[in-house]
Amino acid sequence: MYKDTTFLSFSITCGEKLLSFTSPVVMGILNATPDSFYDGGRYTDGSSILRRAKQIVDEGADIIDIGVVSSRPGAQLLSPADEAERLEPVVRLVRSHYPDALISVDTCFSLPARRAVEAGADIVNDISGGQFDPDMFATVADLRVPYILMHTQGRPDHMQDNPHYDNVLQEVCYYLSERLETLYRLGVKDVMIDPGFGFGKSMDDNYRIFSQLPEMHRLFPHNPLLVGVSRKSMIYKLLNAKPDEVLAGTVALQMQALAFGAQILRVHDVKETVQTIQIYNKLWHS
Repeated sequence: MYKDTTFLSFSITCGEKLLSFTSPVVMGILNATPDSFYDGGRYTDGSSILRRAKQIVDEGADIIDIGVVSSRPGAQLLSPADEAERLEPVVRLVRSHYPDALISVDTCFSLPARRAVEAGADIVNDISGGQFDPDMFATVADLRVPYILMHTQGRPDHMQDNPHYDNVLQEVCYYLSERLETLYRLGVKDVMIDPGFGFGKSMDDNYRIFSQLPEMHRLFPHNPLLVGVSRKSMIYKLLNAKPDEVLAGTVALQMQALAFGAQILRVHDVKETVQTIQIYNKLWHS
């Protein structure tokens, strides 16, 4: 195993609870939206949303990540008010049935983030890194919740087809460092980082960043590293396949991400990821 990139335990504070993780964390995706690239339209009513939440919990995920707006390239974002109206009841529904679950909300606007936390969410997962809403960082600080800071170049509805980076790792790390400074200055305590695979990056950029995850892990030792590659285009386009045909490719990248220091995996396939982590832990402790 990579001596410098084996799993580092970490803790986050959610409300009055200090949660410690001594094994890689699985974040199960619950897309309550009609147009997500892989599972759009499957979970749009109460019964299907609860069925998916149950599957995520039963298969062993640590976090349920709820989103109601697709962030795939070309997708149209909702207005903050419309997103809040859609997100809040989903969070309330899941929380009412799973009172002990750890819930994150996938949103890039402060209004739905606030409404979701008031409805029972624990974590804000922001694909924009605070770019789309100037009030997001202050809102997270006021809510006193953990925050997932992701790198992106451009909005989903205006994503560049051929983004250019002189040095993609350097630019991603600079972006994260700059925003971390602002978040800490505002008093945000727990910030997880996500390099943002597939967000304003070419396929080559995605694999360059992936291959240098150990360096990112070294540069940000106090910020848990989240990797979200589940069934993304960097896999299915490379393999000339469809998103529903690349579970094996997803699992292969997830195992390598763990070896490179990833501490959180955001996934569609919870059961298979939990099994991957079990194997990784056996290797790590051998």
